[in-house]
Amino acid sequence: MEKEGRIVEETKDLIEQRREKLDEIRKFGVEPYPHKYEPTHSTSAIHQDFADIEEKPDETETIRVAGRIMTKRDHGKSSFAHLQDSEGKIQIYVRRDKVGAEPYKIYRRFDTGDIVGAEGTVFRTRTGELTVLVDSIELLSKSIRPLPEKWHGLQDKQTRYRQRYADLIMNPEVKDVFLKRTQIVQAIRDMLNAQNFIEVETPVLQPIYGGANARPFTTYHNTLEQSLYLRIANELYLKRLIVGGFDRVYEFSRDFRNEGMDRDHNPEFTMLELYQAYADYIQIMELTENLIANTAKTIHGTTKIPYQEHELDLTPPWRRLSMVDAVREYSSIDPTALSADELYKAAVDAGIDLAGDETKGKIIAELFDTFVESKLIQPTFITDHPIEVSPFAKKKPEDPEFVERFEFFICGMEVGNAFSELNDPIDQRQRFLEQASSLEAGDDEAFMVDEDYLRALEYGMPPTGGLGIGIDRLTMLLTNQYSIRDVILFPQMRPES
Repeated sequence: MEKEGRIVEETKDLIEQRREKLDEIRKFGVEPYPHKYEPTHSTSAIHQDFADIEEKPDETETIRVAGRIMTKRDHGKSSFAHLQDSEGKIQIYVRRDKVGAEPYKIYRRFDTGDIVGAEGTVFRTRTGELTVLVDSIELLSKSIRPLPEKWHGLQDKQTRYRQRYADLIMNPEVKDVFLKRTQIVQAIRDMLNAQNFIEVETPVLQPIYGGANARPFTTYHNTLEQSLYLRIANELYLKRLIVGGFDRVYEFSRDFRNEGMDRDHNPEFTMLELYQAYADYIQIMELTENLIANTAKTIHGTTKIPYQEHELDLTPPWRRLSMVDAVREYSSIDPTALSADELYKAAVDAGIDLAGDETKGKIIAELFDTFVESKLIQPTFITDHPIEVSPFAKKKPEDPEFVERFEFFICGMEVGNAFSELNDPIDQRQRFLEQASSLEAGDDEAFMVDEDYLRALEYGMPPTGGLGIGIDRLTMLLTNQYSIRDVILFPQMRPES
């Protein structure tokens, strides 16, 4: 606490010094926050266009570059500095005899963190560094708050998440993660568009939440005098579009679930959901593995990627394993050989905390969560889930206690979920009613009956395969980041003390 207090006081002193410099700059008649500046080159363009230049400045071409001063070394009548823009860094060399005496006095009042525009010619120093010899330099934004000292001021993860702007300034590798995230989304979009999927938008504010088992965030619409919910999933709206005749649809949706926060959960997150008419979960499985493999290849040039201590191989085909077989393999408990009571006893003996009213299907799901999930390192499809935990999936014709559903896991994380979608409105109503009963009994992750969705199904929905992929978790894997907070620009945080 004593160290933190000292840092706060030192920062206040530095801010006051910078404010004094700001006043001095204004006294020179300079506006420290001008309206615009027009660079001719980015830093990366300078490095590319002048890669072959030698020590003598190229006086045939004057360039203009803008960026933030990251380092500044004053040497009496000259100064070196490094400017950083969105693409990289470039060194500038400012000399009093080149820019003029008064502009140089003003420049001496610039600090690291200030954003400037510099005009000049490009040369290479004797040490080989490409540099702009400045003819004129302009202050574009005076930084009142000093930049964090990289190795001490930004070590704390919580500070980096709260002050992402400072994190991005000081740590170029962080920016690279988010550039890759954009590329991941674009690669998925390009592949789906090439397969005749169309991108749509569905409501974030919903009068009835559904499509997943989760607690919603609740808000209130004053004009309608009605409670509304931030969507927990966009599934039911996308399937309405399948009913309406759009055979292949997808959406990158912001979803909100009123749940805890940990390594792979944030209450606000991004999902890709897609639906394909006339397909079942087997076809969606093939689409999924090809979609992920193609995205990895686009980002990394290969389907073999590192993640933490593992080497992942995303090359199709992936392993496929039913949930029952997975429980049997990883827990040595065979659900098919036991009655519901025997399975309950086996689960309790294995250390699972159960309420006592769970169905056999729910116990199987609990056994899977406890014994299997964390062990699935290489990409694996877990198929054929119990009907009790899958309210929107079609029953397996040969075994109606299970449904045509898969989740896929990589490095112990569930990354996606898919169904052969239930399109029987009578069966769907019954499952809605079971969910509503669970809700009344105190299950705050169950959901209400959606009469409009049932009405849509009554018009007829073709056989359909659906898929949801967690974009945040996929980005974690493809950028080798341990926590979901490292791939969300502004993750949810507890209030600052």
